[in-house]
Amino acid sequence: MARNLAQKIIADHLREGVPEAGREIGLAIDQTLTQDATGTLAALEFEALGLDRVRTEVSVSYVDHNLLQTDFKNPDDHRFLRSIAARFGLWFSPPGNGICHQLHLLNFGRPGATLLGSDSHTPHCGGLGMLAMGAGGLDVAAAMAGYPFFLPCPRVLGVHLTGRLAEGASAKDVILELLRRLSVKGGVGLVLEYFGPGVASLSVSERAAICNMGAELGATASLFPSDERTREFLTAQGRPQVWRELGADPGAEYDQVQEIALDQLAPLVACPSSPDSVRPAAELKDVAVEQVIVGSCGGGSYEDLMTLALALRGKTIAPELNLYVNPGSRQALSQLAAAGGLQDLLAAGASVFQAGCLGCIGMSQAPATGSASLRTFPRNFPGRSGTQGDQVYLAGPRVAAATALSGRIADPRDLEPLPPLPPAPDLRPEALAPPLADGSGVEIVRGPNIAPFPVLETLPEDLTCQVILKVGDNITTDHIMPAGSKILPLRSNVPAISQHVFAALDPEFAQKAQAAAPVAVVGGENYGQGSSREHAALAPRYLGVRVKLAKSFARIHRANLFNFGIVPLVFADPADYDRLEPGAGLEFPGLARAIREGRETIPCQCQGRELGLILQASRRERRLLVAGGLLSLIRGGV
Repeated sequence: MARNLAQKIIADHLREGVPEAGREIGLAIDQTLTQDATGTLAALEFEALGLDRVRTEVSVSYVDHNLLQTDFKNPDDHRFLRSIAARFGLWFSPPGNGICHQLHLLNFGRPGATLLGSDSHTPHCGGLGMLAMGAGGLDVAAAMAGYPFFLPCPRVLGVHLTGRLAEGASAKDVILELLRRLSVKGGVGLVLEYFGPGVASLSVSERAAICNMGAELGATASLFPSDERTREFLTAQGRPQVWRELGADPGAEYDQVQEIALDQLAPLVACPSSPDSVRPAAELKDVAVEQVIVGSCGGGSYEDLMTLALALRGKTIAPELNLYVNPGSRQALSQLAAAGGLQDLLAAGASVFQAGCLGCIGMSQAPATGSASLRTFPRNFPGRSGTQGDQVYLAGPRVAAATALSGRIADPRDLEPLPPLPPAPDLRPEALAPPLADGSGVEIVRGPNIAPFPVLETLPEDLTCQVILKVGDNITTDHIMPAGSKILPLRSNVPAISQHVFAALDPEFAQKAQAAAPVAVVGGENYGQGSSREHAALAPRYLGVRVKLAKSFARIHRANLFNFGIVPLVFADPADYDRLEPGAGLEFPGLARAIREGRETIPCQCQGRELGLILQASRRERRLLVAGGLLSLIRGGV
């Protein structure tokens, strides 16, 4: 039977389960990546497993998020990660090298492989024909230890591309168009697989930028075939030996299909404060902008930066506008300089920063109060920029360049066409430290901010708890566990970072939870969308959250809840969501027994009435809940 590309890679890596949509499967993982905002906790979790060395083809520890060194916390954690890499056989990428997804694409990605990363934008590497997925750090630690990665077998949405991008449009417009059509929850349970004659017109960097933002749809992964363009890319990176031609079989079928004519795409912009609030740039010309940032994992390639440079050549940015450039990699910055583009940007008035995430994660570059910022980033969740009440717009590099020149959101089709991009110079200057052949003698260096991994108790047989917070639809992991320069440095200190849980919605949440533990949180649709940061599950669990009730859960956050022993329950009757308010008492008699016995309906009493609550969980996930989480299960808890 003809198979699509996703089905092929899944079949090649299937270790447990039956590959039928919605059924749990376990996949062998070839490669892993972690970054410093999530990697310190993943390192502590791997260390707790008691192994001497990682058991993957390639595992890489990247430092790319927490680059501000305003005190000892970030440099201490970077030193810790370097020593962990040396001890357990990981590659290590120090600060300044660039962003994990871009670096992995350049240096390690290979067609047909599986990649699991502790960052939700790991699907970036799908641009090479990899099945690349984001997950919580504990799942990544388990994969580093050789365990399969478990997930519901995804359905496959085929995106049929025809034509080629017209003047003024960019690859980002492809994914913005899908977000416009499908919404931030439209990709849940899906792999997005791109096919058709339009694929050949897109470079690997453009494909990766499209795959990157598939995470904003809630998709499990995004994929392009491996073709001649892929071979050219890998050859240019000095890795032709890893190339293989790989794509869907002729006549392969998809569960759904979206048609996109590339030549019909207009330049698009995602408006505040959601990636799916998409409008044509031409409709936003009255929006004044004080800040433009080009860069990030999905907008910082050589092609992105050189596009900006060509658009600004011989020109000057608008008065009272700040233009910041965040290269995705040291290689992209070096290539830009060698091609003459860096001088163009500096002459135009741009400020060029080191290669890293920076403003995308609220690590500097916060906009002024009440001002608009346009960015080539993947996310514009409320307050993520570091400024409460921010007005962040998302777009491709062509719109960013036109906006930087005008001081208002601009349609690049109103400007003169750009000349062809000069070929990328042959430069590969990253300072990657390879694994040691034997790291058994390496001492792991721990700073005072690195706290021991907390002990999580098993699930009680009966549970009585109180609802202390009720939230709405599309609550992000940034709502639950904020990012930014003040909070992210606490990533390796669970007691400290837990004090910031839900701080933007209820500044007293941590104190209330600890005082009333055990407690419950109530949410709406797509609860927990966004980042893979497992702190959004672990920190609430540390505070005493044992149950979360919602209309539906985002994939990665749902998995993280199981990993840390928080019971994720779905309302059988959505109207019950409206009936529950903070202060409501919940009684779960025989909770652990009901979970062990595989019951789908979980008994719950609330103020004298029975609530209909559903636990949609595999046998393995039920064992996780009873044990108190994945780490306890692996170490023999149950």
